[in-house]
Amino acid sequence: MKVLLINGSPHAHGCTQTALEVVAGELERNGVETEILHVGHKDIHGCIGCYKCKELGRCVFDKDLVNETARKFEEADGLVVGAPVYYAGPAATVTAFLDRLFFSTPFSKRMKVGAAVASARRAGTIATLDRLNKYFTICEMPVVSSRYWNEVHGATAEDVLQDEEGMQVMRVLGRNMAFLVRAIANERERSGLPEQEPETLYTNFIR
Repeated sequence: MKVLLINGSPHAHGCTQTALEVVAGELERNGVETEILHVGHKDIHGCIGCYKCKELGRCVFDKDLVNETARKFEEADGLVVGAPVYYAGPAATVTAFLDRLFFSTPFSKRMKVGAAVASARRAGTIATLDRLNKYFTICEMPVVSSRYWNEVHGATAEDVLQDEEGMQVMRVLGRNMAFLVRAIANERERSGLPEQEPETLYTNFIR
């Protein structure tokens, strides 16, 4: 079993990475392999709605990390997305990355386990978590909770390490995610996934 963690911060060793490393440590201690990918420092194009991915099976923009990450995401049992708060929401690069990653990939994400982590000096974490969790809930991905909202606070990595509550939240998040990943894998092997409706229904609100 494996969980992929995405660092959506421009800083490779900052607050977001510090939080993700704590989550990854607990996952590893509970028998789940992890990989942390740093994407927040890349020049990542936003989705332009060209729909070429529906023909190609991948995003048409092939010079950044989206298609490379898609292969790792398909093989993973879970995904953790960490983002710093910029102007009371997640940093723009990570949302551009996730828009394309989720829209362009044809494989099912159903019952992969998802978790969002927000890092802020002071405020904006709730709006950030709300935005990030929507990627999971639209794809039938169970969302992992912790003892509090999945957030850490501090202006530096050293500050975050002193956020004792935030560090505990990250540890609990890692353990809860490991449990859910194993539980879903066991139930899939024993009984299969929940019954899937054959097609998606779309309501037309213009009548």
